[in-house]
Amino acid sequence: MDLGRLLLAIAAVLSLTPVVCGNVVFKVHNKFKGREDRSLTAMRAHDARRHGRLLSAVDLHLGGNGHPSETGLYFAKIGIGTPSKDYYVQVDTGSDILWVNCIGCDKCPRKSDLGIELSLYDPKSSSTGNLVTCDEGFCTSTYNGPLPGCRPDLLCQYNVVYGDGSSTAGYFVKDSVQLDQVTGNLQTSSTNGSITFGCGDKQSGELGSSSEALDGILGFGQANSSMLSQLASSGKVKKIFAHCLDSVNGGGIFAIGDVMQPKVNTTPLVPSQPHYNVIMKEVEVGGDVLPLPTDVFDSGDGKGTIIDSGTTLAYLPDEVYKQLMNAIMAKQPGLKLHTVEEQFSCFQFVGSVDDGFPVVKFHFAGSLTLTVYPHDYLFQIREDAWCFGWMDSGIQSKDGKDMTLLGDLVLSNKLVLYNLENQTIGWTEYNCSSSIKVKDNSGAVYSVGAHDLSSSATLVIGRVFSVFSLFVYMLHSLL
Repeated sequence: MDLGRLLLAIAAVLSLTPVVCGNVVFKVHNKFKGREDRSLTAMRAHDARRHGRLLSAVDLHLGGNGHPSETGLYFAKIGIGTPSKDYYVQVDTGSDILWVNCIGCDKCPRKSDLGIELSLYDPKSSSTGNLVTCDEGFCTSTYNGPLPGCRPDLLCQYNVVYGDGSSTAGYFVKDSVQLDQVTGNLQTSSTNGSITFGCGDKQSGELGSSSEALDGILGFGQANSSMLSQLASSGKVKKIFAHCLDSVNGGGIFAIGDVMQPKVNTTPLVPSQPHYNVIMKEVEVGGDVLPLPTDVFDSGDGKGTIIDSGTTLAYLPDEVYKQLMNAIMAKQPGLKLHTVEEQFSCFQFVGSVDDGFPVVKFHFAGSLTLTVYPHDYLFQIREDAWCFGWMDSGIQSKDGKDMTLLGDLVLSNKLVLYNLENQTIGWTEYNCSSSIKVKDNSGAVYSVGAHDLSSSATLVIGRVFSVFSLFVYMLHSLL
């Protein structure tokens, strides 16, 4: 397992004519909240209809703790089909489709140790379920024209292969997805919308065997195939969303919509990139700016720094990683590092890490700063043992790509706002157990609160993280 999750192919993408109206809420749980026995390798190896109203805000109820030693990923419970049935899908800002495991899949997981019940979606059991064929508009536009050999009875298929050899494949369907519409301060009502998503009937590798598996993935990327893009293309939502991951109390906030409070400073997104890429300018450690080459964050092709809530750790180019670690260790010259699982730099330390280690600041274009405290970039593996969450991307990736990717390690306890209409992203330090303000298209401003749904789930303690669980969702963003 390595840091090379590679999306080799999406053979077909979503065909959608959404009819959702109003604001909506997803209930989100953290996949590993409460787990006591944790694998460091897995951390590495792992984002009522109201017609005539704009769906201007979506609140995903978050659960768990984003700190790498305790959690990694967040998942939402969504209802699919008529009658509606619940499915648990991981929320990932670095991928671009919603897919769930489907009936007829012989290698899809049937059980999970997460205290949730897994389900296989069956389009025939839903009165609103419809298959998507290869001659439908979205499918043909994906291939820039008709598919060779396409007939009206052939399905629009997809195939995703990951860097560790795991894969998911299947076909696309359109069905009703149940959403929670924001109707007032901390209030929602149920609404339904027609969404096209992947029906996975072939899984391989860890996707088919993970005991900590979920029902699928909810991608929040910016491609046309994501649920966000599809809802926006129908005119039902603004292409704006925000998350606030609470690593202190667990859970947090996730909302689609025009966030009014808190206000955040922003930096431009790098144009024409598949992920949320921004331009980093400097790295500061304990008040001193590192003397880095001016082109060190270009990743060799000018793509800049990837911001990805589907990633747990932080990956830095070799030169940046070395200077950063040297500057941090200079504050603790007597500290002895040892390597755990051939990749993590760990040490023994008693006392407050915030008192013993320096604050790290990342400076971006537009005078935007991301402050990372020692309790964020360090994580405990036992009472007196700590490890660094910084990783050398050149060493970790299969192809040796020297790139910069910032995950939950540095994004936790901040309100992060993705404004795809203005092509900007920004953040501010925030109490993620509180609430934010979002504006309805009527002009009304409502509070969207924090949630920690996994605190009500009975999670089984005592198993290590699965290889897939953190790996798959961390690494697609690296390439």
